[in-house]
Amino acid sequence: MSLADQLFIDNCKQILSQGTWDTDQVVRPRWEDGSPAHTIKCFGLVNRYDLKKEFPIQTIRRMYFKSAVDELLWIWQKKSNNVHDLSSHVWDAWADESGSIGKAYGYQLAVKHHYPEGDMDQVDRVLYDLKHNPASRRILTNLYNHHDLSEMALYPCAYSMTFNVTGKTLNAVLNQRSQDMLTANGWNVMQYAALVHFFAQVSGLEAGELIHVIADAHIYDRHVPIVEEIIARTPFEAPKLRLDPAVTNFYDFTPDSVKLEGYRCHPLDQAIPVAV
Repeated sequence: MSLADQLFIDNCKQILSQGTWDTDQVVRPRWEDGSPAHTIKCFGLVNRYDLKKEFPIQTIRRMYFKSAVDELLWIWQKKSNNVHDLSSHVWDAWADESGSIGKAYGYQLAVKHHYPEGDMDQVDRVLYDLKHNPASRRILTNLYNHHDLSEMALYPCAYSMTFNVTGKTLNAVLNQRSQDMLTANGWNVMQYAALVHFFAQVSGLEAGELIHVIADAHIYDRHVPIVEEIIARTPFEAPKLRLDPAVTNFYDFTPDSVKLEGYRCHPLDQAIPVAV
């Protein structure tokens, strides 16, 4: 059984059985028909994924891994905030007429800062330190810049990554302020697990643990029946992740640099309504 499946099932069962509904509050998200999109939530879920043992991708529903990697590279490699640079359409609802999502995500990672070693943006600073200062406890990124929030189409959900090297192992903590469990949990977990593998390979390290901290883990009202169906399924074994061993520069990774060997999954036979 895939650990990603088991943690997702456990999380959703906890939310559905112990969570709190916000139906007595005014909420921002709306369904396509204009109705308020209410949620049931739990606060402060923490999940640990051992990337040495398996790659954390859900098998109880089909996950589009290469599309997730494409979005990850759009943010972390291209450092773009324009949907025209993205192959999928997951951000279209948040983009303006020019395709921009404002000063969010990739924009924040691309801002350069001055250091004694030279001018670097957040990604290049992490890559530099992983190679030259692996004992540092300051290797992190942060997208939640209060100065720019008013110019973001959406405040960052997954907003911070903290990297830590122990011996020759690269571990990381992903902090997330808000998590739509059905549409985003499996997507974000496999994305940031891939990022740890990418950074480890180009830094001469081995991927270790990914710890995912979720402040507000929620299930939308119209998602409850779909979640209940999915978590009742029997998971398959986790697949094996293979990276192109020839890639030694983070900026050379593409979605075709990754392969999942032995990925088996259940289909998702119904459309998932999305709240915006």
